[in-house]
Amino acid sequence: MSMQISDTLHYWLVNHPNILHFSWSQGETLGSSPLFLTITVVSYLSLTFLLSNLTLPHLRPAVLKRITVVHNLVLLALSFTMALGCTLATFSHAPHLHYILCLPPKTPAQGPLFFWAYVFYLSKIVEFIDTFLIILSGSIKRLTFLHVYHHATVVIMCYLWLHSSQSLFPLVLVTNSSVHVLMYTYYLSCALGVRPRWKRLVTECQIVQFQFSFVVLALMLYFHVTHKGSGCAGVWGWCFNVVFYSSLLALFSDFHAKNYGGNGKTAPKKLA
Repeated sequence: MSMQISDTLHYWLVNHPNILHFSWSQGETLGSSPLFLTITVVSYLSLTFLLSNLTLPHLRPAVLKRITVVHNLVLLALSFTMALGCTLATFSHAPHLHYILCLPPKTPAQGPLFFWAYVFYLSKIVEFIDTFLIILSGSIKRLTFLHVYHHATVVIMCYLWLHSSQSLFPLVLVTNSSVHVLMYTYYLSCALGVRPRWKRLVTECQIVQFQFSFVVLALMLYFHVTHKGSGCAGVWGWCFNVVFYSSLLALFSDFHAKNYGGNGKTAPKKLA
């Protein structure tokens, strides 16, 4: 029975023809052009600024609750599926252990690993809905700089994963999706009227995630320097990640200090 379940999971998450033969083609795959990326990010920022400065009719609480429940449930399921799919693809297709940290130069962006990178990229666009739900709820104070910056910039990071065949993305994808399973479980519970007491754990897991990212970034740099005449793919993406993760670590640490420092009675805000 367990073998049947394992085989079924591998087929639908790794070996299905659409996954196995996936290929990121610049300008052909949906969302693969720099123009698409630019329009997407600029539209998100523009709409966020515009809608947050307009007086909008608020949705009825019951309607907003239903939309929020469905949104969080979808992203919870999607995050779990991406974490599992990328994990299975890594163990099935990585020829050796350090492959998950250092892809060979000129690695084509194709196959199951890059399929899940592509799904992850698209999921970050779906997560823009988080922002618009905050605006529609009338809770503009929850719309922090960290929230908007994180949502806008992470899309660029995911695009670079695919565009440059970024090394170490499988580890980042799995850890980020796993943290998002926890995060969207919390938000789903809140939307259903049950507020768990472990909101602080979500923020701390996000901070640990960024700290862990620096470890794997350092390992990638080590492999890149020590691989004779080859190095690792996606070094420019590595440079972007260093700056991006540094900024997020600083912002999340500041958020944690403001919300959980001192007596810890400050009400937490939604991050992402």
